[in-house]
Amino acid sequence: MNLNELFNKLYNCSNESDVDNLISKHSEIFVQENWFPYGNNEWNLGVIGNQQENSVAALVEKLINSIDAILMRRCYEQGINPKSQQAPKSIEEAVETFFPNSSSWDLSTFRKKQAESIQIIADGPKMDTSLVIYDDGEGQHPENFETTFLSLLRGNKNEIPFVQGKYNMGGSGALVFCGKKRFQLLASKRYDRTGKFGFTLIRKHPFSESEKRKDTFYEFLKINGKIPSFEISELDLGLHNRKFKTGTIIKLYSYDLPSGSRSVISRDLNQSINEYLFQPALPIYTIDTKERYPDDTNLQRELFGLKRRLEAESSKKYVEDTFSININKKSVGEMHITCYVFNPLIEDKNAKESREAVQREFFKNNMAVLFSLNGQVHGHYTSEFITRSLKYPLFRDSLLIHVDCSKMEYDFRSELFMASRDRLKGGEESRRLRDLLASALKKSPLDELYKRRKEVIAVGANEANDLLKSFTRNLPLNNDLLKLLNQTFKLEEQKPKGESASKSSNHKRNVDIPFKPNRFPTSFKFDRKNDGETPIAQIPLGSERTLKFITDVENDYFDRTEDSGELQIALLDIQNNNSNGGKQPPVPRKIEELINVVRTSPHNGTIKVTLSPTRDAQVGDAIRLKVTLSSAGKEFDEIFWIKIVDKEGKIEKSVLKDESAEPMGLPQLIRVYKEQKEGCQTWNQLESQGITMNYETIMHPLAEGEKLETIFINMDSSVFKDYRSKLKGGEEQYNLAEKKYLSAVYFHTLFLYTISKNRNYGFIQAESNEPRELSDYLKDLFQSYYATFLLNFGAEQLIQSLE
Repeated sequence: MNLNELFNKLYNCSNESDVDNLISKHSEIFVQENWFPYGNNEWNLGVIGNQQENSVAALVEKLINSIDAILMRRCYEQGINPKSQQAPKSIEEAVETFFPNSSSWDLSTFRKKQAESIQIIADGPKMDTSLVIYDDGEGQHPENFETTFLSLLRGNKNEIPFVQGKYNMGGSGALVFCGKKRFQLLASKRYDRTGKFGFTLIRKHPFSESEKRKDTFYEFLKINGKIPSFEISELDLGLHNRKFKTGTIIKLYSYDLPSGSRSVISRDLNQSINEYLFQPALPIYTIDTKERYPDDTNLQRELFGLKRRLEAESSKKYVEDTFSININKKSVGEMHITCYVFNPLIEDKNAKESREAVQREFFKNNMAVLFSLNGQVHGHYTSEFITRSLKYPLFRDSLLIHVDCSKMEYDFRSELFMASRDRLKGGEESRRLRDLLASALKKSPLDELYKRRKEVIAVGANEANDLLKSFTRNLPLNNDLLKLLNQTFKLEEQKPKGESASKSSNHKRNVDIPFKPNRFPTSFKFDRKNDGETPIAQIPLGSERTLKFITDVENDYFDRTEDSGELQIALLDIQNNNSNGGKQPPVPRKIEELINVVRTSPHNGTIKVTLSPTRDAQVGDAIRLKVTLSSAGKEFDEIFWIKIVDKEGKIEKSVLKDESAEPMGLPQLIRVYKEQKEGCQTWNQLESQGITMNYETIMHPLAEGEKLETIFINMDSSVFKDYRSKLKGGEEQYNLAEKKYLSAVYFHTLFLYTISKNRNYGFIQAESNEPRELSDYLKDLFQSYYATFLLNFGAEQLIQSLE
């Protein structure tokens, strides 16, 4: 069998069983003497086996290598040394230089044409899928395989600023997901058509009976001491719209994809990869075959990142609101944060169906907060960040946050991400990042959006609170129970009777005037008077001030892919009123040396800029700033002074301690019915805010962080309806049953929540091994016959059963 025939037989194997059979059938070729350690190191398992935790994240590393290879090819074709000063300094600059018409990729026809350069093609049975990855990048000569494709930790790309790869290891991370025997076929030909077409097979070394060692290793095939190779002009390898001429092609046999990405590759794997490639430099094709899915009419779909999917016209039914925040902080650098708030109800779907649709489309990998570098996600938080750090439980399944870390300070960024580029490190920087992110988001339009959602489901609280006060006043709680409750809640109302009612009656509602934005701004100004000489704000050391600017541009102006703008803040001058008569210090070149800046995107006509002094700022500094909003063909400027003043008055520690120790009020009790009743909520009203309520639901506890805010009790639950149907005492007995149901559900929820919080219990569901919120656990507990037990088995019934 010649080498051309051997390659074709390997390439046509549909899964690892076929490869194993081929090796057994031609044992004279695959003798152990022809296998060599990957990376020239028999202890390579430590590097290869300790990379990405997720098979999709590992696959993304292959795609990043393909993007790098294409940029490298374009660089060579333009006669530029990739390591020279003439080479692009960033991935973004490389795309602009090597693909001057890249803006046309926003159109499907041009995007599809470019996507043919990188393809992922499915092969094999539906439940035992192999994947082919092709790119028409620089490729490699067979004699260079061992120093490029098959090397580890060589740092071949460290001196090339416009590519993503660094460590020469990411491409090997996918091996651990290639079936049980880790077969991977690798083939390549140099872009300039010099040299031969080379190929090799990679596998996990099979132990013989005579070998005694703790760990196996990875190895690759050579024949007669060389990478197998042969001459080609072109090969028909089943690529979309082209033959293979140059570049690289890899086949991953029996690749272990997650359940949500296993079916149609062009749809499900496409969506999953999009989450890891938030904004890739180049588009990619994902392709399935008619042999696998004969009834599917859309087997080729281009992939161009989650950002573009979220901005697409087809996604507008999912996304309710979008805004961004820009943080520029000394020692951290610049972070650009984009928030996408999803609609709790989509078209004709109920809340559960809407939530499932959003999760299926945008959260296949359970990543709620994405941290990216040059468009590739390097780490994430789950929705736990939304419920615990932000304390926005209503947004748990309807909020996606993207954090672009590309302009962070290198020293800070290097302490955040693992070399595998799929998760965050633990440590001081990670904790600081989490706190900084939570603080900025709580002061953003996100807080206003959350309050709006809470208002929708707050109806009926006053009537329910009267009932609650009656319960707490009349229930025979002993001292131990009162002590337990008082550790978390306050049982007495602190406000004088009637105070809140009088406030609400005198309050005049603001009438919302519809905001009609322009695609480009035509105005930009302060929301206050500015004479250009008097400081418009005094900012104490250790504090911050938020300035508001009024404009008329669309909310997504800073973040949209086409025709986007930006807000720039520059330091013009500094004057220090020091009393020493000394020489004035030099003006810092960068604003972040003196002022930390947090900037939000336009939101219904308002842009907020929050300023806080750094440690280098001094009391008495008068700082002149210029804020510039770009527009089509012009710019809008606002120039103003701010002044740094002494720290604000300190609050006594004892006061701070007392305030932080102040227990929260008892959670509100709100009754919920299927149909509308005065002063109560309906199932649909809760559904509209993402809370599922049906006949099986007993109650829904709404907790924000550590605080149990509200207990929604379903008055039309099957449990209560069945219990009430057995009563024969008329209206009086029905009313008594209702009070029993309300009090039993409310106070059992209250005490279970209180005890679990005080004892610091956490909850994990065994099936998924995922952490669960306490509120989810309690809701599930009541649905699982606990409420039936409470209603039907009081103390008397239990005593009778013992007799």
